[in-house]
Amino acid sequence: MVPSKVQNLFEMGLEALLSVMGTMFGGDRRKAERYLPLIATIFTFILFSNWFGLLPGIGSIVVRGHETAPLLRAPSADLNFTIALALISVVMTNIIGVTVLGFRAHISKYLNFKDPIKFFIGILEFISELAKIVSFSFRLFGNVFAGEVLLTIIAFLVPYVIPLPFFFMEIFVGFIQALIFTMLSIVFIAMATTDHEAHEMEMHGA
Repeated sequence: MVPSKVQNLFEMGLEALLSVMGTMFGGDRRKAERYLPLIATIFTFILFSNWFGLLPGIGSIVVRGHETAPLLRAPSADLNFTIALALISVVMTNIIGVTVLGFRAHISKYLNFKDPIKFFIGILEFISELAKIVSFSFRLFGNVFAGEVLLTIIAFLVPYVIPLPFFFMEIFVGFIQALIFTMLSIVFIAMATTDHEAHEMEMHGA
């Protein structure tokens, strides 16, 4: 009945996320609450995957064999992980679009034979879906991997005090990258759940 400070902190975070989602969903609070579990899971999962590389020994302890490789790495510092995460995000966005609008209405975004211009736009939309996967995966991988390498090099060259500012910088970068991935996921869900024909009619009317 009486929330603790930790509970208040979590509630403030959830309320802020709901507020941002509501704005991106055109002020639809119910829609924001509907997709909150998915979005909050994505953010939390990516955040801790990014921060995992800040633990002692992660990325710095190597195994020597045919190839020298780290014993443990941050999940986000592995391109396989970020590509899989990007695929899940893009596929889920399209599944949500099909669920909300129906298969025919959603697929018309990519396959529209009404006129050559809309057909060409559909091809561009399909290419943009592939571009999302590349953008999502390489942005997250590049930033986290670069930070992990930077911390390892700085700690090796100057092991005391100097690495601390870089350590806090990587905490901030890990948070920002998780936030960017989450915000883009919200935008793509909002776009996928918008009736494209109704949107076109509004644009023509305007």
